[in-house]
Amino acid sequence: MRRLWKALRWLAILAVLVPAGFVLLYRAVPPPATPLMVIRALEGHGWQRDWVPLAEIAPPLREAVLAAEDNRFCSHWGFDTVELRKAVETWRDGGRLRGASTVSMQTAKNLFLWPERDWIRKGLEGYLTLYLETLLPKARIIELYLNSVEFGPGIYGAEAAAQAHFGKSASQLSRWEASLLAAVLPNPLQRSAGRPDDFLAGQAARIRTRVDQLGPLLDCVR
Repeated sequence: MRRLWKALRWLAILAVLVPAGFVLLYRAVPPPATPLMVIRALEGHGWQRDWVPLAEIAPPLREAVLAAEDNRFCSHWGFDTVELRKAVETWRDGGRLRGASTVSMQTAKNLFLWPERDWIRKGLEGYLTLYLETLLPKARIIELYLNSVEFGPGIYGAEAAAQAHFGKSASQLSRWEASLLAAVLPNPLQRSAGRPDDFLAGQAARIRTRVDQLGPLLDCVR
């Protein structure tokens, strides 16, 4: 029993120190890769990615991503309790149990976990989100997200997406281009910001309107 308790103590210590170590490392240096990048490369999608600092990503893209994915990013602590409550109420009323993932949660998933949805991954995602929100400023979290999120088959991060879809750098994106990129995030393998259909254009227009409505709620990424 003593050996068992000793092993459990060491596991508990590692469960705390290992995530903290990686998060602190990524506070200072760009992550070299993510699990999704490796998985997609093995599936034959290629690998386009060019890390750029947040200052070189056009503000319209930062705003559009939050308008599309996480309206309360600047004010929550990693979990949007308003959206979580709505999701639970919808499920109780007989609707489909939908996700209420924040950008912080998606960043934790992108950096450390696999893409498939299951309860184990969601639990780990929540645990790692606490580390991101505790150890990193909001600006670094959005910087990590915008440099690792998938914008198309084998296309990761704002710079690679801007170059692949519009032939320009991420710093030069217009409001419309930024909205199109944000609109592909729910399904980047099937949607193309560079060749938008009517549905994607409609989603992008709604995102632009939402940015104007949110106003100061987006100040932390401006």
